[in-house]
Amino acid sequence: MNRTTVSLIAGVAALAAVTGFASMSEPDTSGTDTAKAAAQLPVERTSLLCPAPSTSDLAETAYTSFTPVAEGTGDDGAAELTAAGEEPADGKTDADKGDKKDDGKDGKEKAVLTPKEPGKPVTGEASGAESPALVGTAEGRFAPGWTVQQTTEIAAGSGRGLLGTNCTAPDTEFWFPGASTAKERTDYAHLTNPDDSAAVADIELYGKDGALKSTVGEGIQIPPHSSEAVLLSTLVDEPQTNLTVHVTVRSGRVAAAVQAIDDKLGGDWLGPSTDPAGSLVLPGIPKDATSVRLVAFAPGDADADLKVRLASPNGPITPAGNETLHIKAGMTAAIDLGDVTRGEAGSLMLTPTGRPTPVVAALKVTRGKGDKQETAFIPATGPVDTRATAADNRSKGSTLSLVAPGRAAKVKVTASAGSGGGTAASKTYTIKGGTTQNVELPVPSGLKGTYALTVEPQSGGPVYAARMLEEASGGVPMFTVQTLPDDRGTVEVPDAAQDLSVLQK
Repeated sequence: MNRTTVSLIAGVAALAAVTGFASMSEPDTSGTDTAKAAAQLPVERTSLLCPAPSTSDLAETAYTSFTPVAEGTGDDGAAELTAAGEEPADGKTDADKGDKKDDGKDGKEKAVLTPKEPGKPVTGEASGAESPALVGTAEGRFAPGWTVQQTTEIAAGSGRGLLGTNCTAPDTEFWFPGASTAKERTDYAHLTNPDDSAAVADIELYGKDGALKSTVGEGIQIPPHSSEAVLLSTLVDEPQTNLTVHVTVRSGRVAAAVQAIDDKLGGDWLGPSTDPAGSLVLPGIPKDATSVRLVAFAPGDADADLKVRLASPNGPITPAGNETLHIKAGMTAAIDLGDVTRGEAGSLMLTPTGRPTPVVAALKVTRGKGDKQETAFIPATGPVDTRATAADNRSKGSTLSLVAPGRAAKVKVTASAGSGGGTAASKTYTIKGGTTQNVELPVPSGLKGTYALTVEPQSGGPVYAARMLEEASGGVPMFTVQTLPDDRGTVEVPDAAQDLSVLQK
């Protein structure tokens, strides 16, 4: 058996570890090509991490967990979210053991959130500044498409507003264009480690003139099952208005998010941009946005030149005076687009004017005027390939934006049963090419509590999605926007019962 054959079998074994399923059979020696297309199987284990929600005593945080019903998962499985730093007495989570959480009286940790069944949201709450980061695991039927939303409302003081984030899977690299160390901003990079061994991470900062020298951001230790919040202003000597944060992990893996707090404009979570790419889509700009700032970064050795267009409900529009953006290699660039949406739904599309150069990007979006302003962030995101989910939707104040930057697309949107009751409902929409549509949501009948929205493309070109939550308080238009990348609820497993003999020749 040569090296190629060994590598293929090793790859199949690795996929089997992820999905819990794979088979090997004797190769067909008849000489017939029996290779088959890879099968799409549901993932069998998913990890999600939620950052510590706030340092404000006035913070009220809601957690919402949801797993869509998926075919081929069986009846077994469990899911739970527990406080970072806590472990059960026997060293196993309930997802490992398949039973319910103890109440904490015998030394084991108590689950913050324990989903009961796929297809129905489960909610939990936390109050004040002592709420910890959360570490979550889902297995079996709870794993494919598992989504957890963390939404925090702060009525007054630092960070006043609605702060929302999707709890994310651990990884080894993250890009955050749109951060800042300006005097009015207090930005923290939150790093959460889900594993049994310590993780080591580096934080690099890039401003308008390139990399900012700092040794403080090197070799940051994140203990097992713990979270560290790093104040970005401690990593540089001079304030920087527009920054790109690059988190890389030397050892282990972490989940990363940036919490951006403005003294006057409230605050929100800045999620990571999608991987560097030549073309990017930033969906779901609120139609009543009073200010939109684009921040972008070119991480390679080549400059990037981008065409800037807005996908409106009627087609692509080029913002007057901001038709293009030039980004020097290794530097952060920013342009202010003002009230670019002008009362209509919109999404930003960035495409290369010449040879594609990979970039990352995010939007800082402001609603309101004067001392009644609130901000949120929209990072560039990937398309919804198979399915994406947004949890924690309410009877009022939820807006779903769908954009088809190329060809027209047909999209199915399903509203789940409510966390306290109700019947699921769905609608199908056609999104014209080059447009953004804020669609009328299929609210569950008899809704009690919150519900989840599941987006599934049916045909046509790529679809990108974002969900906005809004809630007015004291005249302030509090809001938060979450993008909806594909949930990666399935994994490709090649049919191992194919003729491997051709690889041995």
